[in-house]
Amino acid sequence: MFSLRPFFDKVGYLCTEFNGKIMSLVAIVGRPNVGKSTFFNRLVGMRQAIVDSTAGTTRDRHYGKTDWNGREFSLIDTGGYSVGSDDAFEEEIRKQVHLAIDEADIILFMVEVSTGITDLDQMVADVLRRSGKKTLLVVNKVDNYDLIYGSNEFYALGLGDPFCISSMSGSGTGDLMDKIVELLPEDRPEVVDELPRITIVGRPNVGKSSLTNALLGTERNIVTNIAGTTRDSINTRYNKYGLDFYLVDTAGLRKKGKVTEDLEFYSVMRSIRAIENSDVCVLMLDARQGIESQDMNIFSLIVRNKKGCVIVVNKWDLIEKGNNTMKEWKEALQAKLAPFNDVPIIFTSVINKQRIMEVLQTAIQVYEARNRRIPTSELNEFLLPIIEETPPPMTKGKYIRIKYVTQLPTVSPSFAFFVNLPQYIRDHYRRFLENKIREHWDFCGVPMQIYFRQK
Repeated sequence: MFSLRPFFDKVGYLCTEFNGKIMSLVAIVGRPNVGKSTFFNRLVGMRQAIVDSTAGTTRDRHYGKTDWNGREFSLIDTGGYSVGSDDAFEEEIRKQVHLAIDEADIILFMVEVSTGITDLDQMVADVLRRSGKKTLLVVNKVDNYDLIYGSNEFYALGLGDPFCISSMSGSGTGDLMDKIVELLPEDRPEVVDELPRITIVGRPNVGKSSLTNALLGTERNIVTNIAGTTRDSINTRYNKYGLDFYLVDTAGLRKKGKVTEDLEFYSVMRSIRAIENSDVCVLMLDARQGIESQDMNIFSLIVRNKKGCVIVVNKWDLIEKGNNTMKEWKEALQAKLAPFNDVPIIFTSVINKQRIMEVLQTAIQVYEARNRRIPTSELNEFLLPIIEETPPPMTKGKYIRIKYVTQLPTVSPSFAFFVNLPQYIRDHYRRFLENKIREHWDFCGVPMQIYFRQK
């Protein structure tokens, strides 16, 4: 554990620590469609933020890491600052921009050379001057020398000398990076960091971002009643109440046939990658709709990737309840999840903050179970007498003997049973052994692999 910077307390324990070092933060702000995400992707060296010609593509704050001349620092990409537009997310995006300004050590204020100074540019410049933060004026889309002369009018913003760049070609970025490194404060000492990654997944509008915000105690992600509000996978470090891990909010996963926009396609791909890179997935369901086919598809994706799983039934406050409603729901869900139904199920109302801390505690327990290692002697001492009492059924008149079992050194729990005729072991006996392991040791929420190998 380590002490976080004071402003992290103010905005909800947000932290950008990547390779064990708490790095300086640089935020990119500006009105919509001036090239902020393109510049962000160029600096981090990958297509981490979605880029599209549609204004307002970026909504939440998005974090990445870059380095220049051996100095690493963190970047924050923000949504376009706007007022009086038709975008339903306008007000929420402005809140996210203000939070990014509060978090950052240096602000990159990006404008576009071809449009000159707009009313929105003036508004953002006023906000930045009042913030007192170190601000660099970045004039983007300066793709040739003739356009450099057009940058002179931006002196009127009162933010110093403009840096002329082209996000697309990368021209002019070297001088800008030199200045950023010159202004950066010193990094915190290096700390070893191997933290769990807990990813919140589910269909659109089931409450994923609301749960993230409720847990963090801040409006980290934009929340509206419009499905598809979240587009990127948003990483945030959670560090309080003795818990320390990365919490990842993702875009809603819809059926392929309903994904028609390019933006949503990329959002879905980011969500799938977030599942692949996680340790535990919190699968959120809408209590009003129950578990649907797309929920089962997401669950199957989690299991195929051998990730821990916690199922959260949200909006539980909207359900009429009897004496055994919760028990009946659990039994119905487990029946649909079979054969892997050893999964913790939590009923929450995020809006009322009901049982939301139980979600975190359970996710950490599943993470610990996923990393559990059983000594070989203990495995054999428990399982061999059970196997001797209930051996595999004979096949084609051949007697099957299991002599030895060990846990394999894999990321998720895997067990190897050494047997004289592994090809004759049937799936029902595999499930029998898995159930015995689960009954004796806690692997709740964790997919398990069992292999039969030649003795």
